Amino acid sequence: MADRFDVIEVGERGRRRWVGPAVVVALLLIPVVSLLISRDPESAPPVGPTSEPIRSLTKIDSAPNILTVRPVAKGGEEVMDVVFPHGVRAEVRYPAELGLAAMGSRPFQGIWIDGQYRQLSAPYNGEFEVTAGGRPIRNYAPNVTLWPPRAGSGYYGQVLLFAFGRWRLAMYDRGQGLRFEQRVAVARGLQGRETKDGYLVLSARAPVRLAGPGETVQGQPLGPQLWFGGGAGEMVALVPTPGCGKKAGIPRVIEGRGRPTGSVCRGDVLVAVTGPQSFRKRALAGIRITLK
Repeated sequence: MADRFDVIEVGERGRRRWVGPAVVVALLLIPVVSLLISRDPESAPPVGPTSEPIRSLTKIDSAPNILTVRPVAKGGEEVMDVVFPHGVRAEVRYPAELGLAAMGSRPFQGIWIDGQYRQLSAPYNGEFEVTAGGRPIRNYAPNVTLWPPRAGSGYYGQVLLFAFGRWRLAMYDRGQGLRFEQRVAVARGLQGRETKDGYLVLSARAPVRLAGPGETVQGQPLGPQLWFGGGAGEMVALVPTPGCGKKAGIPRVIEGRGRPTGSVCRGDVLVAVTGPQSFRKRALAGIRITLK
């Protein structure tokens, strides 16, 4: 015990021994530093406005491609009107605790060009998911740009990015890419407009054709859809499908997430979901859709 106290005591005394000289040195340095600063001819000028935007400070469109509408509460349910990308309206009713409207929706639409199909989807994280803040390879139209594939995109190739009002739609090349003239045709032949409640409605002219409700490729629905949620959370896809009970296929965006899925037909609309069991159960049992 005596040795331990002796160590503590020695430490305290040692600290007192150098504190005094340190204070003296600090006092001597203060006027020297002040003199050097006052003589510095390269003092930085005040920051002012620049004629060109600083690229690292420019605003990027990081707002997700998600439309959130205000539902109408009716008892323990919520009701909202939706518009699919082919312009068909529907009323969606569901249990309030499901929070479908709060999850936000995004459009999906398949297209055909010279016998090749492509998918138009709204990136969950907005255009930054495609652009990463870079510059496009080229412009095909005032609202259509071409971008290189992102790192880790696998067999997906270059990306056409479409701007329709607030919406950004991405069309990824898969396998053999489209030819230059095909890309020009898609850029010129695809149009989009926003409804007054914010939904995106698409149209096309030859040689571009929108896939219709019920069309499939390799068992996957290619027609108009609305996707709710996404990212790492729960997700619901509403897929207009005439004769749903006989030929409905679960969209890849649902079954390709590596999580349990479920689906049910509500008239001519497929409801496909992924997420925890409790969420799937509520969604499949509670979502009702009436096409208008």
